[in-house]
Amino acid sequence: MSKVAIIMGSDSDFPVVKKACEELKFYGVEYECHIMSAHRTPRMVCDFAENAKGNGFGVIICAAGMAAHLAGIVAGHTTLPVIGIPCSGGSFNGLDALLSTVQMPSGIPVATVAVDGAKNAALLAIQILALSNEALSAQLSVAKRTMIDQINEKEHKLQLELENL
Repeated sequence: MSKVAIIMGSDSDFPVVKKACEELKFYGVEYECHIMSAHRTPRMVCDFAENAKGNGFGVIICAAGMAAHLAGIVAGHTTLPVIGIPCSGGSFNGLDALLSTVQMPSGIPVATVAVDGAKNAALLAIQILALSNEALSAQLSVAKRTMIDQINEKEHKLQLELENL
C-alpha cells in the first residue's frame, strides 16, 4: 500500500496535524510527517513533491496557516492527490489559510478540508488509498456502520425521552 505524506509549514501546525497522524495510525496506514515551508524552503518542498510518487507515496496532505501556499506549491509539482488543511491562527483565525488553500488556479487541484480539519484530511487520504485496497475499504465500511449505529442509538434514546415528557 502507498504511504501518505504529511507536510506542515511550521512546527506550530503539529497540534492540528497530530490528529491526522493518529487517524492514519488507527487505520494502519504508513505515513511520514515533515516540516517544510513553501516560503522558507521552497526547493525542499518542490523536490519532495516531484519525488513523492517514486518514494512510495500515494497521497500528500499539506497543513499551513496564514498565506498557506504549501498545498498549491506541492500540487504544482506532483500528479498525486493533494489534500490541504488550512490551519487557524493569525489575524484572520484561519480564514486567510482557507481561502489560500481552496482558491487554486485551473489545472492545480487541491482537495481542501475545513480549518483545522486534520482528521477529515486523513480520512480522505485513506478513502483515496482504499480505492485499490480492499482491506482498507472494509475498515472504512465498518467505521461508517459504527457511526450509523451510534446515531441510531441516540435517536432511539431521544424518542424514549420524548415519550416520557
